[in-house]
Amino acid sequence: MGTISTGSLQGIKVIDVSRILGGPYCGQILGDHGADVLKIEPPQGDDTRTWGPPFLNGVASYYLGLNRNKRGMRLDLSEPEGRDELLALLADADVLLENFKTGTLEKWGLGYEVLSERFPRLIHCRVSGFGADGPLGGLPGYDAAIQAMSGIMSVNGEADGDPLRVGLPVVDMVTGLNAVIGILLALNERTRSGKGQFVEAALYDSGLSLLHPHAANWFLNDKTPSRTGNAHPNIYPYDSFPTRTTPIYLAVGNDRQFHILCKALGAPDLAFESGFADAGSRSANRGLLRDKLVALLKGCDSESLTEQLLAKGVPCAAILDVKQALEHPHTEHREMLVRMPNGYTGLGSPIKLSRTPATYRLPPPDNIDG
Repeated sequence: MGTISTGSLQGIKVIDVSRILGGPYCGQILGDHGADVLKIEPPQGDDTRTWGPPFLNGVASYYLGLNRNKRGMRLDLSEPEGRDELLALLADADVLLENFKTGTLEKWGLGYEVLSERFPRLIHCRVSGFGADGPLGGLPGYDAAIQAMSGIMSVNGEADGDPLRVGLPVVDMVTGLNAVIGILLALNERTRSGKGQFVEAALYDSGLSLLHPHAANWFLNDKTPSRTGNAHPNIYPYDSFPTRTTPIYLAVGNDRQFHILCKALGAPDLAFESGFADAGSRSANRGLLRDKLVALLKGCDSESLTEQLLAKGVPCAAILDVKQALEHPHTEHREMLVRMPNGYTGLGSPIKLSRTPATYRLPPPDNIDG
């Protein structure tokens, strides 16, 4: 921390005028890996500065979690002076990252066609709700609304319950990841052509892209997928189960793992019963299999069982809360916690590079310009 960037994106300059989540998350990833990211906020600041409590020095945790490794300033792009300053900043920039409503930058004379003619090497990345055209083109999109209309909520929740929002902004975050991928693809192509291009990551597209295996199942059998609670729709046992202590999640993906599980539970013959002898049978007879496993697991200690199964190659885990997950020794070992002297604590980068790892140089911009 506090060292000069040596990341894989060292020398790449990003002007980040995005707000809320998808765009800022993209900008943070680029910054973690060495890009010089300048976050430009409107005069009132990014809305997420107020999305608390909790707060650190008056800034909400929500904002702090998405905006490290960025320098900061404020500009009023609705005014000519602000737009002129942005154009000056873009003169030596590699990437413009924004999530303005389609037509806003165009109205200000800062659309892609104008910028690409003035800055032919610039990569212009837009995070949008639905894209610019089509039946929903240009409309605003938020994570929860996209979860609702992309089908995600319809397959999330208990089988006998209502559709349920995934408990984190999965669409916004995967859209941010897709924006990073698009930017990196465009940077790579620019080494050959010398030209920038327009990159768009839309929440709607990203939400649909998350529908595996539900979409793949529907393409094949034309059956509308339903909610299955914690259970996997295609394989079993891939579900949560009660134990004598804490709940356990079993993720048994093949016959070998199922044989090991049955032996560990003191019921090796279960693996050879006709209704459970192969993956298709176990999935088709999941109700009966679940009853048998619940009975076998009720006397087990979750921690010792997971240790035993993991050691033998069966994916499983005790179900932890957020505090337990963040305090787990492996979280620290994997360098997934970042602590800075100003009191900032955040999640580390999950992307590990051997020669050019992520670095954490700047806390999120405070309330003062620069």
